[in-house]
Amino acid sequence: MKTKLGLIYGGKSAEHKVSLQTAKAVINALDLSKYEVHPIYITENGEWTRGAQLQGPVDHVEELLLKEDGEAVSPVALNPGIFAVSGQAEESVHSAGKLDVVFPLLHGPNGEDGTVQGLLELLNLPYVGNGVLASAAGMDKIMMKNIYEQAGIKQPEYVWYLRRDWEKDQDAAYTKVEEKLGYPCFVKPANLGSSVGISKCKDRESLKEAFELAFEYDRKIIIEEGIDGREIEIAVLGNDEPECSVVGEIVPETDFYDYKAKYEDGSTGLIIPADITSDDYENIKRVAIQSFKALDCSGLVRADFFLTEEGDVLMNEINTMPGFTPFSMFPMLWQESGLSYSKLIEKLVELGVERHNEKQKIKHTF
Repeated sequence: MKTKLGLIYGGKSAEHKVSLQTAKAVINALDLSKYEVHPIYITENGEWTRGAQLQGPVDHVEELLLKEDGEAVSPVALNPGIFAVSGQAEESVHSAGKLDVVFPLLHGPNGEDGTVQGLLELLNLPYVGNGVLASAAGMDKIMMKNIYEQAGIKQPEYVWYLRRDWEKDQDAAYTKVEEKLGYPCFVKPANLGSSVGISKCKDRESLKEAFELAFEYDRKIIIEEGIDGREIEIAVLGNDEPECSVVGEIVPETDFYDYKAKYEDGSTGLIIPADITSDDYENIKRVAIQSFKALDCSGLVRADFFLTEEGDVLMNEINTMPGFTPFSMFPMLWQESGLSYSKLIEKLVELGVERHNEKQKIKHTF
């Protein structure tokens, strides 16, 4: 029998468009002889729509918006059996029935941050990727860095601010950044990815503008010291025994790897595999797995590092749902490691089911 696979995409996030691109790529790579593919679109306003089972590839992302042929649903309808009482037919609750496994192809808040993962846990549905804790901590750069600091993982210096604290004394905030980090530094929303709202600051004036921009996207922001080093990324795959891909290097032509460079103008060079020593690779691999386990990750992670001329490996951040088109770093790293895009998707589905089955062994009565 085919696996009934639900794909959740879109989302109430500034990374909505990135999610659509990811969904299109995954759909077109799936083997429809193995999977029934059921699209579930979340609008930018947070409304859920479930479409009919897909019968073939998708040519344009606009087809995924489900404006006309979709059925507005409550998220809990993904597992109608949860409402079934003795003798009640499951089909009577929702015509499409229960999904076997769900793949949340969501980037950013309200999807990658543990919110949807928590819903799927309550619905007792297998799902691909990281659980509630890892997703939430991985999305919040401040919490992630606090955990990694406790775990002894080396990383750039950082400070962070709540909007309310900044509004009370802006000059004090700028002075603290200058005294602890200096210039250049990077200002980022704490809970966002895809380089949205990130600025590189070279002086007090650009720092002010960066604070204002970052606070448009989050109530918390993080400021990190600028590191003179190579930007190295590695992909991690697995559950309790994760494995690593080859490493890749990002070579941006602009000041840093921003949203435009990632998704619009193609101005950034990606070198796969990166030209590094075997010792550097083993060190990066070791820290990547340590970082994966420190957050209790599952399924997949892309770990981003700085590699300095002195050979220091500094953790930049992990991404619990990295860009996932065939031309994104995570799939490309696995392609170079011998795992094709379509097989990578199948492996992730298997890992999601494996983690779900393991959780079913937990005793809930005393």
